[in-house]
Amino acid sequence: MARKKHSTMDEEAQIDMTPMLDIVFIMLIFFIVTTSFVKPSGLDYNKPEANTATKKPSANIFIGVSKTGIIMMENRQVDVERVTANVERMLAEAPEAAVLIQADKEAQHGLVIKIMDQVKAAGISKISVSAGNE
Repeated sequence: MARKKHSTMDEEAQIDMTPMLDIVFIMLIFFIVTTSFVKPSGLDYNKPEANTATKKPSANIFIGVSKTGIIMMENRQVDVERVTANVERMLAEAPEAAVLIQADKEAQHGLVIKIMDQVKAAGISKISVSAGNE
């Protein structure tokens, strides 16, 4: 009996690496098979490079009109008489600019018409009006 106890103590615990290697090889095969080696279809072309490329500023001028008659341009309050000067300044930066007037549905129509007249006096004929809740 003493021999059996001694023989179990001498055995060393070993980890069988075969299942882990099997899983690694299966994953390797999976990734190889799922990887696409096909060249994407389409046209190959070379884009020309511009020497004087500059970022074009936004081509829209936004004017907000609240129901209380406050006119907002470039995140600041503007008086109706100063709309023309501000639009002319913005037009100098972006000559192809269009104007979008965002008016509250309860804003005075006469004020919106005055703003449109000021914008036309600044030389812009592309005017859009958006009515909604602010």
